[in-house]
Amino acid sequence: QVQLVESGGGLVQAGGSLRLSCAASGSIFSINAVGWYRQAPGKSRELVAAITRGRRNYADSVKGRFEISSDNAKNTVYLQMNNLKPEDTAVYSCNADLQMTDRGIQIVRNFWGQGTQVTVSS
Repeated sequence: QVQLVESGGGLVQAGGSLRLSCAASGSIFSINAVGWYRQAPGKSRELVAAITRGRRNYADSVKGRFEISSDNAKNTVYLQMNNLKPEDTAVYSCNADLQMTDRGIQIVRNFWGQGTQVTVSS
């Protein structure tokens, strides 16, 4: 089966760092596009970082502090979060378009990870 497996969330103090991982498991040909989203209490879901056609984009709120990267050999995407602030506290989720084989035919399907909690204390 194909799925996204996330890890790396936790509790840190303001100014600290965390690295989130999103690994695509199963028979994956490639990750065509990927994004990291977050949703804080009382707020709507926000796209914080994405890779599309090899290009990286960031929300203004995280520019200069977060970096999205990928390891093609491991089919894994990372979100390095530096200089964390209390307002970064949220559930972070990985979303990706995965190219795979279904009964001999190459297809692209969208998947979500399970989400991981990031809490930043002041």
